[in-house]
Amino acid sequence: MTTSTAERPSLEDGRAWLLQRLDRGVHPLDTVDEAAARAAIESLEGLEPEPWAASFGAAADRFAAEAAATDDREAKREALLQAYRFSFLGRYPVPNHPAKERQYERAREFFVEATSLDEPPLEVVEVPFEGSEVRFYVVRPPDVERPPVVMVWAGIDTWKEEMYERMGELFRSSGFAVLLVDMPGVGESPVLAGRDAERQWTPVFDWLAEQDDLDASRCAAVGGSFGGYWSMKLAYTHRDRLRCCVNWGGGVHITFTPEWQEKSRNASSYLMDLMNARARIFGGETFEDYVARCRELSLLDQGLLDQPSAPLLLVNGRNDLQNSIGDIYLSLDHGDPKTVRVFDGGHMGEGPVVPTIVAWVTERLA
Repeated sequence: MTTSTAERPSLEDGRAWLLQRLDRGVHPLDTVDEAAARAAIESLEGLEPEPWAASFGAAADRFAAEAAATDDREAKREALLQAYRFSFLGRYPVPNHPAKERQYERAREFFVEATSLDEPPLEVVEVPFEGSEVRFYVVRPPDVERPPVVMVWAGIDTWKEEMYERMGELFRSSGFAVLLVDMPGVGESPVLAGRDAERQWTPVFDWLAEQDDLDASRCAAVGGSFGGYWSMKLAYTHRDRLRCCVNWGGGVHITFTPEWQEKSRNASSYLMDLMNARARIFGGETFEDYVARCRELSLLDQGLLDQPSAPLLLVNGRNDLQNSIGDIYLSLDHGDPKTVRVFDGGHMGEGPVVPTIVAWVTERLA
């Protein structure tokens, strides 16, 4: 698959966008070493996949060398995490070119190596699924016997590895085991998005039920960005397996209409390749590919919104340009009562969003 250039800004505008996000400490530069990031941004020779992957990949190389040169456990772990973070940037937003695909492979390698130094270490799990497998990670809290479990994933550009730091560590420190998985159509998910792609979670729930050291009866699902859609859908389709679910910034119905997609196709909250990233979840490349399929995801059209659900928390920023805030208000008109928290800011909100979500889930799993 080749990347689309229709939505790519100039190099000057791209650098300005990246530096602004770095200064604010927000996605996708919220966890990287600031000095190394500035150097990588300044060294960018273009926003095309090869120079992009080369610049951020070179920063990853430097941190990987640091990790290899030290025997100090904490220093090695942090250097490996920085190597992972810069490899993630090298594949951002999606690995739609061989150079970016290589950075994605390296990001997974660095991530698993870094988290193998955790105590207890991260576990990589593979469960059979339709002739393939679902691959996910499990991190357990130290010194907690049979902890409750929070399943976490995100959206079209932020995958299971990224959610470890963005949310998983806080849940873990709060006494939860965290299961990190990719939503359909991204990362290592074995299925593309579609009307019934939530079936990929069924063998994951089955695996969880067999684990004596994890409390499957106290399980929550938290989906961020586009992934919030799948968490909300699971609240209906797998409600007997879930104590509660969080849709953090995901679509429900309005977001999937052609009118909204036309309105949001050049959202300023995204640097480049937004529609390419969206279309990839269906195996496509273009705006037209995505619009031709996305309406089938509507939970309203599927008849689910008026069905019983697990307790739901809906969260977003009131000025979201990527997914419609109107989906929250539409959801309140249907089905079981829901909890809502709207924050200032754009996509996914600004302020104490993550602590709010963690507190709500903690109350329901306690």
